[in-house]
Amino acid sequence: MKKALIVGAGKGGSAILKILQETEIMEVVAVVDIKPTAIGLKMARDLSIRTGSNWREFLTSEIDVVIEATGSEKVFEEIREVRTKKTVLIPGAVAYITAQLMEQKEGLITKLKNESDKHDLILNSTHDGMIVINFDTNIVLFNRSAERIVGLSKEDVIGKPIEEIIPASQLTRVMKTRQTEINQELILSNGKKIITTRIPIINEAGVLYGAVAVFKDITDAVKLAEEITNLKEIQTMLGAIIQSSEEAISVVNENGIGLLINRAYTKITGLTEDEVIGKPATADISEGESVHMKVLNTRRPVRGVRMKVGPNKRDVLVNVAPIIVDGKLKGSVGVIHDVSEIQQLTTELNRARQIIRTLEAKYSFDDIIGQSEEMEFAIQQAKLGAITPATVLLRGESGTGKELFAHAIHNASNRKFNKFIRVNCAALSETLLESELFGYVEGAFSGAKRGGKRGLFEEANNGSIFLDEIGELSPNTQAKLLRVLQENEIIKVGGTQPIPINVRIIAATNVNLEMAIADGSFREDLFYRLNKLPIQIPPLRNRKQDLPALCEHLLRKINQEYGRNVEGLDLEVLDYFHTYNWPGNVRELENIIGRAMIFMKFNEVHIGLKHVPTLEAEIANKADASLITIPTQNDQTLSEMLENYEGAIIEQVLTNNNGNKTATAKSLGVSLRNLYYKIEKYNIAIKSMQ
Repeated sequence: MKKALIVGAGKGGSAILKILQETEIMEVVAVVDIKPTAIGLKMARDLSIRTGSNWREFLTSEIDVVIEATGSEKVFEEIREVRTKKTVLIPGAVAYITAQLMEQKEGLITKLKNESDKHDLILNSTHDGMIVINFDTNIVLFNRSAERIVGLSKEDVIGKPIEEIIPASQLTRVMKTRQTEINQELILSNGKKIITTRIPIINEAGVLYGAVAVFKDITDAVKLAEEITNLKEIQTMLGAIIQSSEEAISVVNENGIGLLINRAYTKITGLTEDEVIGKPATADISEGESVHMKVLNTRRPVRGVRMKVGPNKRDVLVNVAPIIVDGKLKGSVGVIHDVSEIQQLTTELNRARQIIRTLEAKYSFDDIIGQSEEMEFAIQQAKLGAITPATVLLRGESGTGKELFAHAIHNASNRKFNKFIRVNCAALSETLLESELFGYVEGAFSGAKRGGKRGLFEEANNGSIFLDEIGELSPNTQAKLLRVLQENEIIKVGGTQPIPINVRIIAATNVNLEMAIADGSFREDLFYRLNKLPIQIPPLRNRKQDLPALCEHLLRKINQEYGRNVEGLDLEVLDYFHTYNWPGNVRELENIIGRAMIFMKFNEVHIGLKHVPTLEAEIANKADASLITIPTQNDQTLSEMLENYEGAIIEQVLTNNNGNKTATAKSLGVSLRNLYYKIEKYNIAIKSMQ
């Protein structure tokens, strides 16, 4: 095989390369072009052919043919000067002409293929079978309908003699006689009966090319005609169909006289054929009016009518439709449904809806990541609480996963098929929160909706309600919540009538409720009601051994959210995370990993230290307790000393934050509303540092 070198990988060069790849005349050793983006270079690399930008590196004594496709006379002359005597040099003009011919060839092939596809589509779209033979009586066309009728595939018959495929075919006779034969009957070897028309193919000059047969399968039509002539057989078949139906069916004629009932009808109503057929349509009714007669009078279908039928007064639901043939009313057909079956379906539907509601509680205990002793203890307590009706109080810092525990407790309880309602008590004002929790009656206040509104406690009936930030409730709302816990009933805003409810309360807080009781901002009796099953969720700094598993879980979650494919964190990043106290807990960890992923390049798959933002050792502006002077007196109680200590801390942190209350509340881990309350309580003067 001759070895060839192509110089120039543009349009002409790529066309030459394509031609040589489709033949076995020459082996292309290399393709050269000074433009690295030339299309021929990419084609050559895909074919594992060497490429380059300097043809001199490839022009060795082993090259038999050099195809100069750049069109440059200078390149052509240079190659001619250095080539060996046995090397044949083909100029670029030849390559260009070849490319033009290739394009024309491909265009003609495409055009021919399109025309051929059109012809095939037309021939295969017809419902009639079609067979064409040539002058040698060999089959040259066999459309899709012919395949279906004859029972042979196109691949099995093309090129074979017609007598071999269909021995009874008379196409060869048509070629000899040159006479058209119309609507001739023929029985194929597979037993199908066809009607065929045979036509010789002759051009204007009288030259015979072959013959064509167009045929229809009349097997089914013949069978149908035979069945139509036997009315008794048809009636028997229709009767069998109706009798085999599990739906209870009754048919009456245009005068309302019973014509037909099935076994399912007898099973539901308890009435036999002798008691219904030939009798008026009212014969089966115990209570109610005849729907058959109503349909016969109005010629319109009637659906969903409740009535009692039969001697046992069976409660049923009836659908009846008129039977109209050629515009004339011939009677009506009724379908009867047992209401008990419908009630069962309704129960199943309600259960399905309840299962769908569980989607509101998205997490289970499998979603809680942690194998530390503290976390395992919290999970075991939560699982224990899930199987009891007791109120659960989730305690822990912000970002530790209190809501995750609430979801898991609901999904592990026997209430999991009912609603799970979430309420952030700190996000709503006192009046709005009260109306949302307990609902209101019509006219309770200006702007109240007509008819009133159901509260979230009613919505969560037989389910669970998660009250987050429970420590932020106002005293008035606390009193109402205490009534819910004590009496299992609510009173709507503006109402007087108590409404019984069955709701499992899961509360959560990051506030020290014992101190809130001491300063009077939280009811002691409500605390004891809520604190039946307290669960302390440990902060991340107390379970740093869970960091690797948490990071892996958060990576998968953030990868899905950001559309990334980050595989993991470097060991030095995990070591760095272990040195940090994580005041924001798991929420802060997710934030840090998400920020690191944002700064990564798309080709990077591991988070390194360069991607992680600098972590501060402690919360900014957090007060140092050792710097706070605690005013004490010998005659003070412990509660009074705690209040003095709390007031001093708040005043110190306010000073550190230049009087910024939002930053102070964030630093102390309390809500802004609670901070305002304590500033007023301790009469703290805000000093802004200039």
